[in-house]
Amino acid sequence: MSVIKVKNLSKTFKVKLKEKGLKGSLKSLVKPKYKIIKAVKDISFEVEKGEMIAFIGPNGAGKSTSIKMMTGILFPDKGSIDILGLDPSKDRKKLAYEIGCVFGQKEQLWTHLTPYDNFKFFGAIYDIPNSIVEKKIKELNELFELDEFINTPVRNLSLGQRIRCEIVASLIHEPKVLFLDEPTIGLDPVVKENIRSLIKRMNKEYKTTVVLTSHDVGDIEKLCKRVIIVNKGQIVLDDTMENLKYHYLNKKIVEAKMNKEVNLDDEEGITILKDKGYNLKIEVDTKKKSVSDAIKLLNPDNIVDINITNIPLEDIISDIYKDGDE
Repeated sequence: MSVIKVKNLSKTFKVKLKEKGLKGSLKSLVKPKYKIIKAVKDISFEVEKGEMIAFIGPNGAGKSTSIKMMTGILFPDKGSIDILGLDPSKDRKKLAYEIGCVFGQKEQLWTHLTPYDNFKFFGAIYDIPNSIVEKKIKELNELFELDEFINTPVRNLSLGQRIRCEIVASLIHEPKVLFLDEPTIGLDPVVKENIRSLIKRMNKEYKTTVVLTSHDVGDIEKLCKRVIIVNKGQIVLDDTMENLKYHYLNKKIVEAKMNKEVNLDDEEGITILKDKGYNLKIEVDTKKKSVSDAIKLLNPDNIVDINITNIPLEDIISDIYKDGDE
């Protein structure tokens, strides 16, 4: 069952242009010029209940504008949005009770209050009876392991602790859809892994549909089974993470330490990335040449050490972005 339906969605902005200097400023006041920016261009997609999808793209791609329209902050020029049977532009208040948002760069918690007091406050905002709020806080406290700092003022928490509390605050009213915008930004690797694990547990426990926007490839790879990539206001790819890897990970990186130099300049399917005599780094296109054939060309007797890896996912996504620019 689809909980998010976006059809032929478009949004344009009228931006005022200004020339340099005081003269330019005065000219723009008297005779202003405008530029029309097409932020979102006729995008369509659906999200099933309980899915965790990555909705990503470079800066200025249109993803934030799309999210703002899905949450009712902006109204579309054309197209339609259906979130849980509600139209965000017409039913914004009703929708607020059904969705949650976490912005890694923006705080929604009152910093002078403790997490517990914040959770009580959010419960009151959503008109939830006190007994139910208490039960929910206890439940989420156990899931997100907040015991050590639930009664400490938010201003005294670490960034990782605050993000955990931000997520809990967004779940107090049991939203069916959760929008996560850069939830692990600025966190160290260990804390990032902890936050990712908690998000996965939350999705499993509550079947919450999650729409994730992130520039962190680790978030995308470890949390989402589906990726929607937007560039210049259009969807350039909508596929499962499994298919993304299958179709784009047909190249392998082979790093070899040799006891003799090898010349692979004219070999089909092999791109030399680094050649420093006895240290060689090549990219093997497995559609044209198998890794085993590439190793034979290196001659196993000449190999002192070898390492074979996939193309990094961030490189693949970067290539897809470039395809969208063409």
